[in-house]
Amino acid sequence: MNGSPISRVLPYLAISLLALFPVLDSTFYTQLLSKVLIMAIFAMSLDLLVGYTGLVSFGHAAYFGLAGYALALLAAKFEAVSLWWSLPAAMGICVAFAITTGMLVLRTRGIYFIMVTLAFAQMLFFVFHDTKLGGGSDGIYIYTKPTMNIGDTALVNLEKLNEFYWLVLFFTAATYFLLRRILGSSFGRALMGIKVNEHRMRALGFPVFRYQLASFALSGGLAGLAGYLAAVQFGFVNPEILSWHQSGAVLMMVILGGMGTLHGAVIGAFAFVLLQEVLSNQAWFGVAAKHWQLAMGILIMLVALYLPQGLAGLMSKFQRKPVEEAADD
Repeated sequence: MNGSPISRVLPYLAISLLALFPVLDSTFYTQLLSKVLIMAIFAMSLDLLVGYTGLVSFGHAAYFGLAGYALALLAAKFEAVSLWWSLPAAMGICVAFAITTGMLVLRTRGIYFIMVTLAFAQMLFFVFHDTKLGGGSDGIYIYTKPTMNIGDTALVNLEKLNEFYWLVLFFTAATYFLLRRILGSSFGRALMGIKVNEHRMRALGFPVFRYQLASFALSGGLAGLAGYLAAVQFGFVNPEILSWHQSGAVLMMVILGGMGTLHGAVIGAFAFVLLQEVLSNQAWFGVAAKHWQLAMGILIMLVALYLPQGLAGLMSKFQRKPVEEAADD
């Protein structure tokens, strides 16, 4: 987890450059990058399960959407709710749901695990789609953004685009460094050991089920953070954010960037969202832009075939070349 000096410096450099982005004063691109950073949190939360714990979930959108709906239901219709308690509450609901479902789904393996996670996500989808609780297929509007006040002073005004962007960037960086710290600990090494050989870890006395459940709960909570921020940004929630399409999209981000590398999940989120924007641009591709999913699918297959370590693998190759050349000298 220590990596080369370059890999240790790059995250701080990237965060610094991203923090300066609003200086360009472009509303569209600031909103787009806010969306990308939110999806990066979502992708990192799934990478914890897929890349480090070895659990391929196809229902991860359940936590993303659940947090968004939690914000919508906790907020009064025309009165701003405080972020200080609504965000922990939304994430706590996601963690509780992840623990409850995890105690059941973690008793399965392989394709059965994938299908059961999908089943739970679809159950949640229909709860909000077919009942008045979630406003049906139309969803719920969030008319006022949460407040971040200390007394009468607004610490961050989420109505202002730049301030919301910096808050999202802060949460993205915090998620990255938190997960990097956790994965570098004995807990993280145990998770990677379980991924490689679950039976041997159990034979060594590790409580495999507890480790997997803890990873499942943490992953669900972080996905909830992403869902909460997405609901704040767009101002509404509907059942589509719980659908299997959303789960599939975030899984493709992880594959595209490279599983088992946190920065790969971030790169995958950037690549997926930006490619979606480019390929669906009718000014560039005309009628073909309506079928951007086909082009995206082809690109994902090419990455899977020729870059098994994802786009992050390219960075590793470039970093190794100077070392290899120095060794040859």
